[in-house]
Amino acid sequence: MKKIFKKIIIYILRIEAKLVLLKYHPQVVAITGSVGKTSTKDAVFAVISGVSYVRKSEKSFNSEIGLPLTILGIPNGWNNPMIWFKNILIGLRLIILRNNYPKWLVLEVGIGHPGDMKRTAAWLKTDAVIMTAIGETPSHIEFFNSRKHLIEEKASLIKTLKKGGLLVLNSDDEAILEMKNKVKCKTITYGFKSGADISGSEDNIFYNENNVPKGIIYRVDEGGKSLPVIIEGVFGKNHIYASLGALALSSGLKFNLLEAINRLKNYDVSPGRMRLLKGIKNSFIVDDTYNSSPFACESGLRTIGEVKNIGRKIAVLGDMLELGKHTKTAHEAIGKNAKENVEFLFVVGQRALSIKTGALDVGMNPDNIFDFGDSYQAGEFLKNFILKNDLVFIKGSQGMRMERTVEAILEDQENKSNLLVRQDDEWLAKR
Repeated sequence: MKKIFKKIIIYILRIEAKLVLLKYHPQVVAITGSVGKTSTKDAVFAVISGVSYVRKSEKSFNSEIGLPLTILGIPNGWNNPMIWFKNILIGLRLIILRNNYPKWLVLEVGIGHPGDMKRTAAWLKTDAVIMTAIGETPSHIEFFNSRKHLIEEKASLIKTLKKGGLLVLNSDDEAILEMKNKVKCKTITYGFKSGADISGSEDNIFYNENNVPKGIIYRVDEGGKSLPVIIEGVFGKNHIYASLGALALSSGLKFNLLEAINRLKNYDVSPGRMRLLKGIKNSFIVDDTYNSSPFACESGLRTIGEVKNIGRKIAVLGDMLELGKHTKTAHEAIGKNAKENVEFLFVVGQRALSIKTGALDVGMNPDNIFDFGDSYQAGEFLKNFILKNDLVFIKGSQGMRMERTVEAILEDQENKSNLLVRQDDEWLAKR
């Protein structure tokens, strides 16, 4: 019964969303990939918000039902029929009456199973599409026949482009760059490798006068111009790529590049995406708990390895889900990577035991590795283990709820609902 109810709701909201798009004609930017969708969405939103009225996908509204929710500007009703009924009425009001509707929509478009993107492409029309990155072992690959099959599914989003639309590609990802040769639309590329239209270089972590890490800095080059880009409060190459993607879009849309860069300095980054938080006992947390994939986890570990700090480096890594036959080898590879970048390794969950195996295989001290059944246990242990100036990197798939580990050692408990991911009542009620 629940499945039938959900299908009816999706059908109604999708029709309403299509009618709203036809009535208000907003400019639509759609973003997909296996890595960096949300960070890129946030960066694009920051850039466009300086020039126009814009709405972005909230939280993880990137699914079949999430896109209509964003277009209509309504919340997830979860299992409450009254909220869904109210949502439908709001949609009707948007269609019937004249409203102050956004001039731009920035939509994060994800997939979980074969056919998801094609169903979206059947009704959504876009003015720009950004393809972020795929990685060698993408998330959700468990449900696809092969990596190639998953890439083809994601590439279906390009078919939503209107005539004269703009395609923005991460040229550092070969699978993404290959799409340039298969389309006839206007394209613009970004990345660190030679040949990118918008290129990044000299990326580093920057520190305050007390040698405390504060964020990231790099240079962006466009048509002979070279400018510094500073982003405070975050770490990781993912945020550099996200900002590069936003700047590439800005270039393609003829926005002022310097103004776009300035809007990225303190832009609102979603919780759980390589955010730097203050921990108990004057420690530091790099919170990357929204989700996890092999590519993103390895990138995060490398970033932690680059940080100069006077304390210990600790990685707390939970299971990576939906990897299918790649599960064991992908986790073992993470363990080998962890040994090169941190001193202490905490693994959470049954699959993550293979991370431990991988670390031991390359000679990590077994006394520096700890395993836990769930994120609560890891958090409780950390409370006593952590010391002043320790840097703690925490990551895992959504189902592992690794934000609970962050919560256990977070200094600002009063503001945790804004700092941590998955703080809605529906999520908090789940064990």
